[in-house]
Amino acid sequence: MNRQKSKHRDVKLAPSEIIKQPVLTEKALRLLNETKLKKYVFKVLPSANKNDIKEAVEKIFNVRVEKVNVINIPSRTKYYRYRFKYNRPAYKKAIVTLKEGYKIEAIDSSIEKEK
Repeated sequence: MNRQKSKHRDVKLAPSEIIKQPVLTEKALRLLNETKLKKYVFKVLPSANKNDIKEAVEKIFNVRVEKVNVINIPSRTKYYRYRFKYNRPAYKKAIVTLKEGYKIEAIDSSIEKEK
């Protein structure tokens, strides 16, 4: 069984290049607040694997990661006023579960400011 290698294996990327931005939708905030586990959602580089994402989050935020789940979101065609159409790009989303006792202060503080 041959496994495909990541496209960026030849070049070591910086953690800030792997993690693009946090996702702060209602569904993502529900994962963060309502569960006892601290689950954070990030948009990530499409060629990144789970180990790359785990290392990047641990280096950027100085936390310990327990588990990483990855979702590939396909591109979609959206219509505006029935005749104008545009494409939403595909992206990769990672749900990162932190170990007990850790949290990401930057994201938690921005959520508290919005309330």
